[in-house]
Amino acid sequence: MADELMPTEFQFFNPAEKVAITQGHLPHWDQVHSTYFITWRTADSIPRDIWLRWREERDNWLLAHDINPASKDWRLDVEMLDDVARDDFRQFARSLEKTLDECHGECVLRDPRISRQVADALHHFDGSRYVLGDYVIMPNHVHLLVGGIERNAMRKQVESWKKWTAIQINQILQRSGRFWQDESFDHLVRNEASFERFRGYIVRNPVLAGLSPSHYILWQRPVS
Repeated sequence: MADELMPTEFQFFNPAEKVAITQGHLPHWDQVHSTYFITWRTADSIPRDIWLRWREERDNWLLAHDINPASKDWRLDVEMLDDVARDDFRQFARSLEKTLDECHGECVLRDPRISRQVADALHHFDGSRYVLGDYVIMPNHVHLLVGGIERNAMRKQVESWKKWTAIQINQILQRSGRFWQDESFDHLVRNEASFERFRGYIVRNPVLAGLSPSHYILWQRPVS
């Protein structure tokens, strides 16, 4: 069977279309051409004490909502909660993003040689494996929108981006070892309104962090 054609624009969850059923008792929203807001960060971007406290608070919230934080599918379970609960859970993302914007760590992504490695990797398979949306490469983390891809493929692609860029960046820095934090964060974009909110956040992020234009890369997909 031939592969489905890559969509040329972003698509959002459609209850009338087929969803992939993961293990468990609930149907999870994994459609072929889903759209995600994704964040990943450098390994030194958050002080350890802040990270451990954040993880403990997040895990306690999940347990209070009958979600096992040790499950690999806990994010899917969060997506099945009602609107109020999901919005409440976003407090953890907002708290983390605020800490990232304080620019802890070496912030080597300020260096255009380094950030360009990430940008080039993001664009490499645009239009063949995924539809690349807006992104911003901050001094110690990355935010992006990506569509045309189901969740498992998306996570594999994120790991591929991180692995490849870590090799290139370590070569430039003449060092070895872990560059990116292992955990990444993805959020299913459910509709166009949510998509536009994330686009706005990406544009505002470097401004709110008080960065000069030379210390970040912002790319916005042309609107057709």
